[in-house]
Amino acid sequence: MVETLGIFGGTFDPPHLGHLILAAEALSQLHLTRVLWVLTPQPPHKFERKITALHYRLEMLRCAIGSTPGFELSTIDIDRSGPYYSLDTINLLQTYSPTARLVLLIGGDLLRGLPTWIRSEELVSAVYAIGVMRRPGDDIDLATLEKDLPGLSSKLRFFESPQLEISSTSIRQRITSAGHYQFYLPASVYDYIQQNQLYC
Repeated sequence: MVETLGIFGGTFDPPHLGHLILAAEALSQLHLTRVLWVLTPQPPHKFERKITALHYRLEMLRCAIGSTPGFELSTIDIDRSGPYYSLDTINLLQTYSPTARLVLLIGGDLLRGLPTWIRSEELVSAVYAIGVMRRPGDDIDLATLEKDLPGLSSKLRFFESPQLEISSTSIRQRITSAGHYQFYLPASVYDYIQQNQLYC
């Protein structure tokens, strides 16, 4: 049987309920075999800010995913040297699973910026599809995107998710300012942050 794998990459600093909901909805609505959570050590576009040490983020992601059916932690980026571009990750995954159909999972906000990604045309060509989480009121100019990236429209697979205003940035800010953040995270991730005094 040919597998259809969702590729969900990020720094996950920290992983939160929004990440889990996105992955779960993609798994279900896009009929994926598995979702591979790809932890990126240092994304090229985030050199301007300090990112929590890799070993902490790796353990938090393990806590978040747990033994959830259909979710799998991938260390493909951790096990190689940078820079960490999505195209290189996809090509490497395809080498390891040559018959698999790879679906890149992103949010609607990232779709708008896709033409600015490194070697974006090659990325669109390399994946089987691009799964895009749409939220109510999303304004995505597909005509302009298609002009910038010919062939993109045929690769897009939209799925919907409950609208939760949760971000890793806002959670880090809440922790720093001693605000409430517990219920934005899986309990295991919250406990890990507390035990290791992260983001304080």
